[in-house]
Amino acid sequence: MIVVGAGRVGTALKQRSDEVDIDCDLVSRDSGWQALDGAPGDPILLTVRNDDLDEVLKKVPKLRRPDLVFIQNGGIREWLRGEYLHQCTRGLLYFAVKTRGGPIEPGPTSPFCGPHAHILSRWFGLMKLPAEEVNWARFSNRELEKLIWNSSFGVLCELYDCDVGTVCTEHRAELIALVDEFRVVGRMAMGVEIPLDWLVNRLVDYSMTISDYRASVKEWQWRNGWFEAAAVHYGYPMILHKEMVTSIGKSELLSD
Repeated sequence: MIVVGAGRVGTALKQRSDEVDIDCDLVSRDSGWQALDGAPGDPILLTVRNDDLDEVLKKVPKLRRPDLVFIQNGGIREWLRGEYLHQCTRGLLYFAVKTRGGPIEPGPTSPFCGPHAHILSRWFGLMKLPAEEVNWARFSNRELEKLIWNSSFGVLCELYDCDVGTVCTEHRAELIALVDEFRVVGRMAMGVEIPLDWLVNRLVDYSMTISDYRASVKEWQWRNGWFEAAAVHYGYPMILHKEMVTSIGKSELLSD
């Protein structure tokens, strides 16, 4: 295995892989890039921030680009298409690593889709991390679900100065209304239809497993900003979202 990105996630995966005697090359910002000089075929897992993808891609040999595996949260579909990488393997990670060098705390099953999905899910399984290979339709559903979770709880935690558990128990009506706005935009932009009640229950169930976590508005371009841009494109007024973003003092982001 090859992992690019020596932050919390990349370092933890390297350590976990070593523990089960599976070779794993960890590539940092300044070292280890020779691992990508080999013949195509082995997955290259990118555990870098969305904003670092452009810089990392410049260092990846063109012959190895089909081997890239993207596990980034947020709306990266347009970026992938623009770089002709939309047929690469995608994944969503459902585990926590609280500090760099700290252990992985397994969560729900991580889905993978694409050419290397089977290899990634098998690797995770050997590391005792729940994972599965899914088709594109199912992955798209989970992709939108996680994007909505990040975007909705980020705003609501800041708006009410509380953790995600409190949002679920004391601000459920606002959560439902905001999720519905995101859901409508997601349907138009991604062609994914998720029933509102089912989606809210999924988001709440997950949130209550990490009830003391405080989400925040971040990575605007890839999360809330992605919804805003898509809403403009499709002519859908995200009124509630705009009001909430303005209320938390970040209205300047809406003009980006």
